[in-house]
Amino acid sequence: MTFGAHRDGRAFVIPEPVAGEAALARGATILPARTLLEVCAHLAGDALLEPYAGVSARVEPAYADLAEVRGQLHARRALEVAAAGGHSILLAGPPGTGKSMLAMRIPGVLPAMTEEEALEAAAVQSLAAGRFRPEHFGTRAFRSPHHTASAVALVGGGSPPRPGEVSLAHHGVLFLDELPEFNRHVLEVLREPLESGRITISRAARQADFPARFQLVAAMNPCPCGYLGHYSGRCHCTPSQIARYRDRISGPLLDRIDLHVEVPALAQRDFLAQAHGESSAAVRERVARARDGQMRRQGRPSAHLSGRETEEIAPIEADALRLLRDAIARLELSARAHHRLLKVARTIADLDGSPGVRAVHVGESLRYRGMARPAALAGERLMA
Repeated sequence: MTFGAHRDGRAFVIPEPVAGEAALARGATILPARTLLEVCAHLAGDALLEPYAGVSARVEPAYADLAEVRGQLHARRALEVAAAGGHSILLAGPPGTGKSMLAMRIPGVLPAMTEEEALEAAAVQSLAAGRFRPEHFGTRAFRSPHHTASAVALVGGGSPPRPGEVSLAHHGVLFLDELPEFNRHVLEVLREPLESGRITISRAARQADFPARFQLVAAMNPCPCGYLGHYSGRCHCTPSQIARYRDRISGPLLDRIDLHVEVPALAQRDFLAQAHGESSAAVRERVARARDGQMRRQGRPSAHLSGRETEEIAPIEADALRLLRDAIARLELSARAHHRLLKVARTIADLDGSPGVRAVHVGESLRYRGMARPAALAGERLMA
């Protein structure tokens, strides 16, 4: 409430235990009171309440470090691209390959939250009783609902309406592990907030509009048993079983996920031979530099551009345009997939410090498109 109305010049009488939370809205005049008698005395002019002058102690965000991940250079690079442009990402691979480990490290490579972003996220989390702590102000949320979660738990609801996981992850990360195990109807409700960054809850008595500008990170196995493509060769799933398993995720939802990344299993000797990679701090520096360039150029991350804006903002060289058209024809990509491919290429160009989109940027973007292995191979052939 203070975030929504403090610019009107109002003062707020607040119960003393939550005064620190309300005072996070910079410029708001907070008058903490312990009892209603103190409020009455203030209104009568007998004993005025003193404005809150305390400062909430804040803890430095403690994110998991990307340096702890061995190998998986392709997936690590995809995480960097996703973080730089605010893109959604799907990680597919057998159990134990590090999909969840990678997902948990995305908040640590995202740029630091601006004060406006931190206030918006805190205001939404404050609506969910007992879920916001002032000392964590400025920490990006990482929400990981179980695959048994209902549509109401995911997008919000109730009476009065309360925010769901997509809103509690505002300016943070929403991680959906075992994506095909979620109810298909539940997954379909993600389509609106992925496009608009908002979710509207309509009830007979009232309608509530919650922000939901989250970064979607999803993970899944490649087949029902999980071991398709595993070096052990232990998978015996039939093509029809694999198709039914993947069909649990609708095409329109997959179309809205910008990066589809394979996370392969490594033999134990190969895994032990892999070195630890860069730290989150090193990756975050490049991500922040690319994101700053996007904010100066277009005012928002590349993933949030419309199709028309993408074509205007991403000047593409002639050879890159030929490669893109060839990819659209061979992979039978939709118009939405075409624009998302171009947005990812624009982000890769920003990481590269390039003013225009070149063929190498489109080629790398193609490597992140297509959940099915044949599509991925087609993208690699196009790159070659």
